[in-house]
Amino acid sequence: MAPIGTRARQKTNPPMSEPGEPGALAEGTLISHLLELRDRLLKAMLAVGVCFVPCAFYMNQIFSFVAKPLIAKLPTGATMIATSVVAPFTVPFKLALLLSIGLAIPIVLYQAWAFVAPGLYKHEKKLAIPLLISSIILFYLGAAFAYYAVFPVMLSFFVATTPPGVQMMTDMGSYLDFVMVLLLAFGMAFEVPVATVLLVWTGFVKIKTLKKNRGFVLLGIFIFAAFVTPPDAVSQSAMAVPMYLLYEIGIIMAGLLLKEKIAAREKEEAERAEREAGV
Repeated sequence: MAPIGTRARQKTNPPMSEPGEPGALAEGTLISHLLELRDRLLKAMLAVGVCFVPCAFYMNQIFSFVAKPLIAKLPTGATMIATSVVAPFTVPFKLALLLSIGLAIPIVLYQAWAFVAPGLYKHEKKLAIPLLISSIILFYLGAAFAYYAVFPVMLSFFVATTPPGVQMMTDMGSYLDFVMVLLLAFGMAFEVPVATVLLVWTGFVKIKTLKKNRGFVLLGIFIFAAFVTPPDAVSQSAMAVPMYLLYEIGIIMAGLLLKEKIAAREKEEAERAEREAGV
């Protein structure tokens, strides 16, 4: 016969979840998700590390390539300077690290996609894959457009407006910060088509509303460009004009990719309006 204390403990302590019960199943699912998340993060970090090795090896050459648009516009005899003892090493090293992250972005986004994809419906996967690929391509195109098209014109303007008696000698750290901000800004600005499709897909904005409010969107784009670009009309226009063209492309993409979804929503709204009118 079991002691009284033992019987009391048997009554008060609930039994552990047996294998196959809902509690054990939920706990196992959570652990498996956490393990998969850890693996995905490790693979993303490994991709960044692999990209960082060659970038760090050629970091001085990479910085010379990034500084080429400014050096080409400087007056004869003028050069860039380093105002810190460690800047000749830390600035190219920082550039190598940022570049490695940028190069590894497709792999990082793929790991994120592989983690969330099992929880999506088939039609959501069908739309998400082209949006993911196009967002990566558009970001790279935006950065390339800034470097090859915007920087030469913008830097020529700044060098030409240097007051007499002032020699332009740009610090390499300040220049890198300036370049990184503009590359990121133009890369994000070129994501307008993807953002437009997502807004229509989620139902947050109707495609008719996007077409109707083109004037307000154009005004907002110029205001945004004025905040993220240097205070000159050349840089502002160089960002605002492509952004608006991409906005129009986004409307066209939303109409093509979400044609059935938009028609279903319009039909549902018409039926709801008829029911309300009948009441």
